[in-house]
Amino acid sequence: MIKSERALIIKKILDDTYPRTPVPLDHKDTYTLLIAVLLSAQCTDERVNQITPALFKLAPNPKKMSQMSVEKIYEIIKPCGLGPQKSNRKITWSWAQNCFCSYEPRFWNTCICS
Repeated sequence: MIKSERALIIKKILDDTYPRTPVPLDHKDTYTLLIAVLLSAQCTDERVNQITPALFKLAPNPKKMSQMSVEKIYEIIKPCGLGPQKSNRKITWSWAQNCFCSYEPRFWNTCICS
C-alpha cells in the first residue's frame, strides 16, 4: 500500500468518526470567524466568545471595523489579553479585510475599498 492509499483510508476513518467538527468560536460568517481567530491567538475561545458580541455590535463588517478608533477596539478586546498590540493592528485588519472582501463577494458592499 502506497502513502496516498493509506492517506485516503485515514481520511475516510476520520471523516466517519468526526463527520462535522464544530468551530468553538462563535461566528455568523467568515468575517466574524476571521476576527475571532485573530483574537484567539493568546486567549481562550471562551474569552473570545465573551467579548466578540460587543465588538461585532459596533463592527459587524470590515468597513465598520476599519472606521473604529484603536482606542475603542482596545477598550473592547482588553479582557482578551494583548489588547494594545491587537488593537494597533487595526491597519492590518483593514488590509486583511481588503483581501477578505476580494474573496467574499457577499461583503463587497461593506469593504472600505468600495
